[in-house]
Amino acid sequence: MNITTPINKMLNIEFPMIMAPMFLVSNEAMMKAGIDEGLMATFPTLNYRTKEELVQTIKNLHTYQEGKPGSFGVNLIAQRSNPYFEKHLEICIDHKVPFFITSLGNPKKVIEKVHAYGGKVFCDVVNMEHAQKVYNLGCDGFIAVGQGAGGHSGPNPLQILVRKLKNKFDIPVIAAGGVADGWGMASMLALGAEAVSVGTAFIATEECTVNEGYKKAIVDADMEDIVMSNKISGSWATVINTAYAKKIGNKQNFMERMLSNNSMTKKYFKMWIQVSGMKKLEKSIKPGNYKTLWIAGKSSALVEEVEPIKTIVDRFKIELNQAFEDLEKLKTPANLKL
Repeated sequence: MNITTPINKMLNIEFPMIMAPMFLVSNEAMMKAGIDEGLMATFPTLNYRTKEELVQTIKNLHTYQEGKPGSFGVNLIAQRSNPYFEKHLEICIDHKVPFFITSLGNPKKVIEKVHAYGGKVFCDVVNMEHAQKVYNLGCDGFIAVGQGAGGHSGPNPLQILVRKLKNKFDIPVIAAGGVADGWGMASMLALGAEAVSVGTAFIATEECTVNEGYKKAIVDADMEDIVMSNKISGSWATVINTAYAKKIGNKQNFMERMLSNNSMTKKYFKMWIQVSGMKKLEKSIKPGNYKTLWIAGKSSALVEEVEPIKTIVDRFKIELNQAFEDLEKLKTPANLKL
């Protein structure tokens, strides 16, 4: 069964799934595998430190997607504390990246510049207040980030957030958080989401180049092994509760909280926290580093082995069809009394 929602046509993809952008995890090989499977494959621009690397990757993906069932996009941190925002936005606009996901901050400039050439902009939202703001700015859709999502997770259950967004707004919703199989995807589509965003499941793949310890930690992790921490970026994010994560703690201390909230220091302190966190995460994905800070979502509990991306997407499709068939069996003929 082919699954078609408005997202398929809007984003020019065959299967209504986003390969979520993952800091220091998403790479070109993963993007190409996602494109091959008909997904919208996305990566954070912050994964590239030089203009040349980012430009070349975008050019490569533009060429690769021609005639393929999927497409590609980027994730931009729109927060003022991101020192690369302006530079990366300019590069992506110059090379007409077709799809953007914005996280944190004000996406007004992104929306205006991307719409000028016909690109699409979806914004991460975790509550109705932020959703209203980005809707007013003209975003094309929402990435509803709920509890259990990898990275910067939301505080609200997707079952409520997705329905609230669908009840109030007239633009597509993509559900992000805790989806790692076809049954989870079916539940989000039933709620009204036009697509799902999947991240954690794609870390434990052959195409992903993080160290094997990280992949094994995801395979071995259960729900309680994923905890919230604001020590990495200053905002709450999910991490695997490794021995090192336990050692440094998952909450900012008094001084850090004070600097984060003071009007005179918060911009520069948050910038320092983010740069420091980026360096720690970068070291963690390399082999042989005991200071393991690994980001993952609660859906780690459903990841059982390291596999090729194609195998994961094929299984999603099989399970999604099975979920629909299982629901169909629950129907009772109108003339049958129970």
